[in-house]
This record gives sequence, C-alpha cells and structure tokens, in this order.
Amino acid sequence: MTLQDTGTRPATDAPTVPDDAPTAAAHAAWRAAREDELRAPHGWLSPVAYLDVPHVPTVLGDVPGRWWVDADQVHHAVGADVTTHAVAEGGSQVVATYLPAGRAPADDAGTAEIAVEIVRRTGRFALRLRDPQAPARAAFTGVPAYPHDASWVLDVPVRWYPEPREVVVGAARPGLVHRVQVVGEVDVARDGRRATLALTGAPGGAVTLLFSDDADDVAPWRVVQAGVPGPGTTTLRLDLNRAVNLPYAFSDHGTCPAPVPGNHLPFAVTAGERVPR
Repeated sequence: MTLQDTGTRPATDAPTVPDDAPTAAAHAAWRAAREDELRAPHGWLSPVAYLDVPHVPTVLGDVPGRWWVDADQVHHAVGADVTTHAVAEGGSQVVATYLPAGRAPADDAGTAEIAVEIVRRTGRFALRLRDPQAPARAAFTGVPAYPHDASWVLDVPVRWYPEPREVVVGAARPGLVHRVQVVGEVDVARDGRRATLALTGAPGGAVTLLFSDDADDVAPWRVVQAGVPGPGTTTLRLDLNRAVNLPYAFSDHGTCPAPVPGNHLPFAVTAGERVPR
C-alpha cells in the first residue's frame, strides 16, 4: 500500500529527546509489569494447540466433549448438555477449562487447568488451548530486550485521515487475513533515513504502529502503542523502547495481524524487545 504524503516533512532527521521522556527506572518498572503479564497462567506463554473446529461433532485432542460449528456459532456437547457460543470475527473468548487426566489440580501457578479459547479468524473457528504448564512458560526467564535508550523516544508528525481506511493485511498464521482500520500516518526519521508509516486503530481510540525494520535480531514485526491522541493532535509520541513482540513471537499458535504493507523502517531499530526464541 502506498500512502500519499499529505503534509510537510520535519526539517531535520536528528532525533530530539523530549524533556518528559520516560527514565530508565520508569522503563525498568514497565518491563517488569510486561513480563509479569506474560507469565500469567493463561497468558501468551501458555498456548499449546490451535485446533480447527469442524462442521460435524468431533472430539478435539483431549478436550472434553464434542465440538462443531454451524453458521456463526460453535457448539460444545458434554453428554446430553450442549452449550453454544458466538464469537465475532477477529475476536476470541475463553469458554471452558479442564484438567487433563492424571494432572494434579494445582501447581506453582495456582492452577493446572487448561483454558479453552474459541478464536474466529477469516470466518473460521478454532480452539486455542492455553496450558499453564506449557514448555514456553516453564522455561521463561524474561524477554530479551535492548537497553533503554532515550534517543528512541520520538515525537513525530502525524496526519489523520478524514475517515478510516480499511486495509486487508496478512497474519502470522498462514491462510488467515485481518481487516484493519488505518486512521492516519506518521513520519519517522533516523540517521538520514525516513519513512511514512500507517497507524491502525479506531477513531477517537488508541492507535498502534505495527512495523518491521532492518535489525537482524528482532521478530519479523513488532508493535508500539501510541496511546489515545487528543483532539487536534499533530505530534505523536513513539517510545520505541516499548516496541514489543506480538503473541506469535512466543508461540506457534498466534494469529497476529501483519503490518500494513509498506510499514517498514529503513534502519535498524535497536530498541525494544528482541526475538524471544
């Protein structure tokens, strides 16, 4: 996708550290909270399976009962009891937990139950199983990351579109796509190189930047949150120290959207999280 330049460029490529940029200590606290969230028993270190739901009642793995889909609903039968679940496109919902045979009901995390999450992507339904005893969670010692560098806190020009533009992007899982809303674009410059990248989000809500770059020890793409801009905002803060890996970087069972085509920074972003595996 080619984004039209609708405004002026900044006069210099030299990064300017904002006076109110987060300190290294504040960043360390943020990183600790980030890793605590990943460590949650059913967090993004816990997925162990992604099972397509068929159109006929079927036992899926060791998940109790039979599962099937018709129209826009997933059905789950255990004996004579049938429950029905509706999940919107792009959404997901944990609908059940179960304890595998032979497993004690509690572990060091406080639970040993596997969570059953219904996922709907590209019109297809699947069960994603989240296991607190997943190998990735058991082996987790933290996410590799670059040291905090205040020069990667960038206040960049932003231009908002009059109306969101729907763009179809790829996904981490082959065969899936996402429809994202592009709400504007930012100019990002470093070391004499610059690029115009698309922002995704919802009008009046939080915006995010999914991007790739030239660093060789990072995931294929990362994301940085840009917060909720106020009315009339013309400059947006991108703290690339907080560029994080999406769930697909930790698990083979993520369905994360890819960046909008062209969202590549033509330099190495030596900030934020590095490839975790």
